[in-house]
Amino acid sequence: MLINFIALAGGLVVLVLAADKFVSGTASIARNLGVSPLLIGLTIVGLGTSAPEILVSAIASLQGNSGLAVGNALGSNVANIGLILGSTALIAPLTFHSTLLKRELPMLTLISIMCFLMAFDGLSERDSMLMFAVLALFIAWLARTAKKDLRKEDVFEQELEAEIPVGMSNLKAWTFFVLGLVGLLLSSRLLVWAAVNIAESFGVSDLVIGLTIVALGTSLPELAASIASVLKKEDDLAIGNVIGSNIYNLLAVYSLPGLIAPGPVAESVLTRDFPVMLGFTFALFLLGYGFNRRGRVNRLEGAVLVAAYGAYQWLIYQEAVAVL
Repeated sequence: MLINFIALAGGLVVLVLAADKFVSGTASIARNLGVSPLLIGLTIVGLGTSAPEILVSAIASLQGNSGLAVGNALGSNVANIGLILGSTALIAPLTFHSTLLKRELPMLTLISIMCFLMAFDGLSERDSMLMFAVLALFIAWLARTAKKDLRKEDVFEQELEAEIPVGMSNLKAWTFFVLGLVGLLLSSRLLVWAAVNIAESFGVSDLVIGLTIVALGTSLPELAASIASVLKKEDDLAIGNVIGSNIYNLLAVYSLPGLIAPGPVAESVLTRDFPVMLGFTFALFLLGYGFNRRGRVNRLEGAVLVAAYGAYQWLIYQEAVAVL
């Protein structure tokens, strides 16, 4: 058992480090090829930060552990809003300045509802293809937004471009890319192996492990990025990391089990996990628009988000114990 926990911890550490190198290398390669920094930030970096979830979900599905893949996707979305955004707001209140983010919020909400409704008859190849089609449309919309060159009008875009690596040589960029990709593949494989062993040892489902330990671990890159952003007073970048990651988690991560190993979704996902994820998403939507005030997440609201995340984890634990 001890070796499984060591493997899990080691896999998570390598996963986070590899994801950082992979994103830096990929973004630098694109920049050296003349791709717009804004387009890189909106698409390549966004997908890159979800690379841990994507690879873990793919490997878990290939091994027949679809519950782990589904739990990873939904659990990461809950962790992104409840734990990461909530913890970030505790450090410093977050204010929504960006009109781009306010256009992404309804998209995230609609995509979340769409995925929930499709889950009632299980995850099929058709469902996955539809989600991939929506992902392509979303990326095309981001590319169109980048071409409009709104850098002087939108704070989020200015903060996003400032984070893209500058001056990295092609050799270093490709080295980072290759090392990051290899690290992601190996650590994802190790992580899934350890998580499945732990689930079997404790007699819980791989879904539970995916919703808790794995989801938290694969969300660490977003946590680091959001905290770094708020310390630099880049509120919109911290918020944008969460919104973008959640969209990619649904369209590029949650969709994989249906493509690789189609089948029914656990009843607890429909009655507990999806409703909780939708609740956090609606809360983010309401906080983002603010209605009678500028969209903002203050420290009290951040504390409520963190407490709600803790309550959700406790609920999963209690239900898992009840089954044993």
